Order: sequence, then structure tokens, then C-alpha cells
Amino acid sequence: MKMKRGTFFSCQNCGFRSPKWLGRCPECGEFSTMVEELEEETLNEEEGGSSQPLLYGEIKPANNQRIPVGIEQFNNVLGGGLVLGSVVLIGGEPGIGKSTLLLQVSRDLAASGQPVLYVSGEESLEQIKLRGERLRLKDEKVYLLAETGLEKIINAADQMKPRALIIDSVQTIYSPHLTSSPGTISQVREVTNRLFRLAKKNQIPVFLIGHITKDGTLAGPKSLEHMVDVVLLFEGERDHSHRVLRVMKNRFGPVSELAIFEMSQSGLRAIDNPSAFFLKERPQNEPGSVIVSTIKGSRPLLVEIQALVSSTIFMGNPRRMSIGLDHYRVAMLLALTEKKIGYSFAGEDIYLNVAGGLSLDEPASDLGVVLAVISSVKNVPLPRELAVFGEVGLSGEIRSVNQPAARIREAKLLGFEMVMMPAGNLQQLEAENQQGIRCLGVSSIRQALAKVF
Repeated sequence: MKMKRGTFFSCQNCGFRSPKWLGRCPECGEFSTMVEELEEETLNEEEGGSSQPLLYGEIKPANNQRIPVGIEQFNNVLGGGLVLGSVVLIGGEPGIGKSTLLLQVSRDLAASGQPVLYVSGEESLEQIKLRGERLRLKDEKVYLLAETGLEKIINAADQMKPRALIIDSVQTIYSPHLTSSPGTISQVREVTNRLFRLAKKNQIPVFLIGHITKDGTLAGPKSLEHMVDVVLLFEGERDHSHRVLRVMKNRFGPVSELAIFEMSQSGLRAIDNPSAFFLKERPQNEPGSVIVSTIKGSRPLLVEIQALVSSTIFMGNPRRMSIGLDHYRVAMLLALTEKKIGYSFAGEDIYLNVAGGLSLDEPASDLGVVLAVISSVKNVPLPRELAVFGEVGLSGEIRSVNQPAARIREAKLLGFEMVMMPAGNLQQLEAENQQGIRCLGVSSIRQALAKVF
């Protein structure tokens, strides 16, 4: 049963509701995003859980049985496998490889002999078949359904009882109970809510593919992210072959985990050693190049930061450009270097880049940024066998960071002989973590520069 209660205007970017049309959404500031929708309330007659309060000790633990996915890196991102009855939302730009990834997951899940239902609202069955042949899908029990009607999808899932249900994409599916168009906020919310109940009722894991907006956020209201159990973001540069799958939310495992894949003609291939992958084309004895030991999720990762400092041709307005690093933090580090070390960048263009298209967002990369810039200024390469990590404070001090042992261990595995780190971290390390590698503890920028230049 449903009740109609007039119309309202909803922002398709953030979900803000207004009784009248507005040219600009007052919540998110976007223009021309207000769409008229019919206000409806669907009364669900399904029985819920117990309405009686229960004593904590009387509640039985939930069965969090996990299904292993054939891609080990994907298992790690999910926290050890796919939880029964979970709803996983995967967002990413068009053409980045979301459909390819989940078709590979479908193939691996169906290898156990249980059926997997793959629903596409964007491609025909023939188009999916072509991609499946490229991914070497043969006799696996992967059932394809080209459908956008929510009721038909739920009926098919109820009859089949698949091992997993994949929806590509959630913005193309519509519920006939609502009069709004597919992709609108009310439709996306209703579709996700119905699929969520389906997953919990039948203990079927559900994957939802979602598009992202131009600013890199998941399309639709933020409430959509709160409705699902896991939110994954699949990203990468079109000019690079690698893709990064990172966790934004996970009710069943750690947050900020990531997996790195390489796109090829036969699909996505998981990178077991991403540090070696990103360092394989590192130049020999080039000034402005430094290796930083960073942490991505729970994984230590070695990446190259490159700096180029040259005389500006823009008199009075030198350029400051950074790719893969926070622009404001870079500006702070440059100002700090000028103030504490005495370098003047007034007439210099400064370009910073994280090689491979990765993004670094932790302060432990600060020391690497400063050393790369000074190396380019002096035109003196840093020792090739050196890896660094450390946060730089506004007084020029090098502050301790988390997981120093894991960072050192990753550097040792890649053959590095020296690691420069905060002196506070060096004091905390046990002797076994320093075997086979020279650890240089520094407490200030001046001390760090004195050890390498």
C-alpha cells in the first residue's frame, strides 16, 4: 500500500529536499540539480525482528560466514572474504573496469558449482557475452539477466537463490511503485532498500555498481552509503594500466584497505607486490627522486616522489603544482623549508609528482617531499639505496609515525640498504627490526639534510 502526498524538489547530488524549485542547491552548492519528484510513502508489511528488548547475554552471535573470492587481493579488501547477506557498493568512473572486475568475481564464485546472477541494466546479453569470452568464462554457472525492473530482478533472485547477486548498475534499476525516473534519489534509495532486505532475508551477498560524480564522490545521497554494509571505490588514471580498489566503509573488516590491479586484454590481474611494480621504472641517479615508505590501509608500500625545481618564466607568480599530494600540505612544507633552512623559492617553479598515478595522503611522506625538493635544487641525487619516512612539524622537527617496523620490513624486501626515519621511531624499534638494514634516526630537517648532502 502507498500514499501520495504531493510533490517536492530533490537535489540529485546530495539529496536535499525543497518544496519549491531552486536554481542552486543550498546544501551542496550545485546548479540545476533540483528535480521534481512525487512524494510517496511505501508501507511495508514485511515482518521485522523482535519488538521486545533482549538481554545482551541472551543474544546469539551472528553467523558471519565468509565466502572466499578467487581474487586474493579482493578477499583482503573485504576483510577476509564475502560475508553472507552483505551488500557491497562499488563506485568508480565509467570505463574504469567495475563491470570487468565483478564479472571476474562472478566467474570465481560460480566455480564452486553454485549459480551467480549477474543483472545488467546498461548492456545487452550479447555485449556481456563478448566481455565474458575475453575473461575466459566457459561453463561456469553465471546467469545473465538484462533487466531494469526491480520486481523482476527480485523474483528471479528468489527463484534461483544464487550464491551472489550483482547489479550493474544501481542507477539504472527502477521500482514500479514510484513514479520518479530511474536514477533519481527516490528510486536509488528504494531500490537499494529492497535489495538490502533481499540480501538479509535470503543471506545472499549483493554487489551494487554505482557511478561517481565529477568530484569523485558516489552519485546519489550520502544516505545510500549508510544503507549498505561495504563501500568500495575503484579508481585509476586512464593513462595508466593499474587500478586501485580501496575501502571507504566496511562493517565486517578494517577500513582504508586497498588492492592494486593491472588492466590487461584478458581482464584485471592482481598485483601481489605493488612496491616492485611501481618502482620498476625508477630512473638511475636522477636528482629530485626519493623513495617513501608509506602505509596504504594495512599494507606497507614503497612509492617514488619526484620533484623538479626550475627558474620560473612567470615573473612574480611562480608555479606550484603537485600530483598525488595534498596541495596545501606541499605549500606548508615549502614555506617551512624557506623559513627553517634558508632556501628561497621566490623565483622558482616547483613541480611534484607521485610516480605511477598513486595518491599519498598520510603525513609520513613529508620528509620525502622535502628531500626531493632539496635534491632538485642542489641537482644532487639521493643515495639510490635509501628509503625515507617521517612527518615534518612546523618547527622543522621530524615527528614519529605509525607502523615503523612494517615500513622497514618492506624496504628490506625490496633490497634497500638504508632507511631514514624519525629518531622517536628508531628508539621504539626492537633490535630484530633493524637487522640487515641501516637505520638513520633524525630529529629535524637540518639533521636529515646533513646526513644525505
